[in-house]
Amino acid sequence: ENMKKIITILLMIFLFTGCEIGTDMSNTPTKRVEEYLDGYQALDDNILNDLDSLITDLDYTVEQKDSYRELMKNHYQNLKYEIKDETINGDKATVTAEIEVIDYSDVLKEELDQDSYLDEEGNYNAELFYDYQLSKMKESKKKVKYTIVFNLTKVNDDWAIDELDESTKEKIHGIYVY
Repeated sequence: ENMKKIITILLMIFLFTGCEIGTDMSNTPTKRVEEYLDGYQALDDNILNDLDSLITDLDYTVEQKDSYRELMKNHYQNLKYEIKDETINGDKATVTAEIEVIDYSDVLKEELDQDSYLDEEGNYNAELFYDYQLSKMKESKKKVKYTIVFNLTKVNDDWAIDELDESTKEKIHGIYVY
């Protein structure tokens, strides 16, 4: 009777730990994509560095850049995702995820009426337009869902996400205009 219990316990220990022996459970294409998308939600350093380099290229004032940075950080933290599928073919893989983000496309598609953004001398002032655009983006509540296919490559037994194309990045940022 005691021997049965011991064997049962040993079997259970083996079953629960046996799966992990020899394989790194975090080294799967799905895990890599989850880590990547979780990085947005957690505002990890890589994501914030990418955001900062993106903001550097924007034609914004210092205040507008700060405002945009805060807007995007909030956007990232509210990103939701669900992994739908994983396909592995040798050292290549695809992971399909459905993401839900705030949709800023309506604001970005809005027709620019230059006469509405004039300075005291009556000249078009882009800064006024960007202030307006950022305030509209902050008000945006509409969510949109996108299906994204991440391509991954196995290098030295480690899965890595291939470089994302521009439209995929725009979808993650909620600025995809179709």
